[in-house]
Amino acid sequence: MTLFKSALLCAALIASPALSQTNVNLGGISADPTAPVEITADSLTVDQDTGTAIFQGNVVLGQGDLRLSAGRVQVVYDGGSGDISRLSASGGVTFVTATEAAEAQSAEYNLAAGTLVMNGNVLLTQGASAIAADTMRVNLNDGSAQMDGRVRTIFNQGNN
Repeated sequence: MTLFKSALLCAALIASPALSQTNVNLGGISADPTAPVEITADSLTVDQDTGTAIFQGNVVLGQGDLRLSAGRVQVVYDGGSGDISRLSASGGVTFVTATEAAEAQSAEYNLAAGTLVMNGNVLLTQGASAIAADTMRVNLNDGSAQMDGRVRTIFNQGNN
């Protein structure tokens, strides 16, 4: 993208408060929902009746190249297979891959659908560039993302 196009895009974003979403390509981010999920935490509470487990305190979750850390993670298991179907993270969430990092107040990771939704003061960094919004929806199958709600961005273009 040329400097002119970058400036034009930034001007359009700044000049148009009604523009409340942008699409982001997260490139090589992908997830294998069949990969093992490793979780460490200070404590664990399991509820067999509801098929949930709650990890609390310094929670770190890893699946392949993806890392998620949070204050609390609720794991919901599929009633039929017993596999993890989704994770709900809260208490300050950080999501990291080899090339991107994102922070938010909370996140929902749906392993079956291959989606990650981060909510509340989302900040995504890609190299020297950053994008902030209220919500970010990531399709981990194709690496695409959409950010909604007062999107703010900084594009750093090489040595410019």
